[in-house]
Amino acid sequence: MIPASIEGHRAAYMTQSTSTSASEPKYDGLDFVDHMIAGAVAGTVEHTAMYPIDTIKTRMQALSQPGQRLHMSMREALRIALRREGVSGLYKGVGAVAAGAGPAHAMHFAVYELAKESFGGNVGGGHHPAIAALSGALATITTEGMMTPVDVVKQRLQMAHTPYQNVLDCVAKTFRAEGISAFFKSYSTTLVMSIPFQLLYFSVYEGTKKVLLEPVLWRHGSRNSSELKTVQQKAVTQRHHAPSFSVKPPILSPSEEDLDEAMEDSLSTQLLAGGLAGGVAAAVTTPFDVVKTRLQTQGVHSATQYGSTSVISVMSRIYQDEGMSALWRGLRPRVLFHVPAAAICWGTYESLKTFLSSRD
Repeated sequence: MIPASIEGHRAAYMTQSTSTSASEPKYDGLDFVDHMIAGAVAGTVEHTAMYPIDTIKTRMQALSQPGQRLHMSMREALRIALRREGVSGLYKGVGAVAAGAGPAHAMHFAVYELAKESFGGNVGGGHHPAIAALSGALATITTEGMMTPVDVVKQRLQMAHTPYQNVLDCVAKTFRAEGISAFFKSYSTTLVMSIPFQLLYFSVYEGTKKVLLEPVLWRHGSRNSSELKTVQQKAVTQRHHAPSFSVKPPILSPSEEDLDEAMEDSLSTQLLAGGLAGGVAAAVTTPFDVVKTRLQTQGVHSATQYGSTSVISVMSRIYQDEGMSALWRGLRPRVLFHVPAAAICWGTYESLKTFLSSRD
């Protein structure tokens, strides 16, 4: 899952260089390609760092036995995995994510920025939540088209008794046994889950950020987040262009210290709001995630087979065979994944943006 508001929740603005060699538009002070690079690395770091929790979630959700109401806690799933396979068992399939998350996140940022610019999301200070949410939804449609096959391979390898040796073995055997359609059976379900996830994530994020940022805006004399963004940019510019030969860091004037403090306040607020939004969105969309996992792992080591790819049909069957609790299986690890994932992805993304902008 790729949070649409990673870039969208910051006010974006366009700048044009007067030189011919640098005539390409800049988004938030960076070239378009730089955003793609930062997004690709951030996405890869996010998914690999949180991978063990994702493995536990997959095993809990894939657990099924028609007519029986099975239950496995997160702690029990972790204990069994470590006892039987060791730590390495929690990283089965990580190669698929490492290879696919980067290009998918780069594509996400590309589509997101183009859509936002086309819809006028960079005009008037760049703070247009509805446009950002719509752009994020469109980016999700493209991104999930790339990530769904990766996710199928990943989850099949994450299974406790997976019959596959590695990524290539999984791809080859799945293709021979089920054809190319096996890699896309869950695409519609993924969209049904991901688009509401993005919209809910963005709504909760914006609402939380507005509440948390009010004292920061008041303290630094800014009327809105766009003005605070200008304050942040001044602090970043000052830090980047400090003389490299200085023995001691330059002494900041009181106003410059305020700029630096404003930037830190805003970043911590964004991380907190992002984590809360990720947790809420993940919790609400858990039943759809269970359906997605079942569709992607069906037939693997006696996992239940579903004759339909319809979300309603599969959800109804899970409810009839295993009860309502089965649709909420994996809720805790799913929330535990998405809360820090937003902070990891955002922190990596911002750090890379700082590094890339310091080259100028």
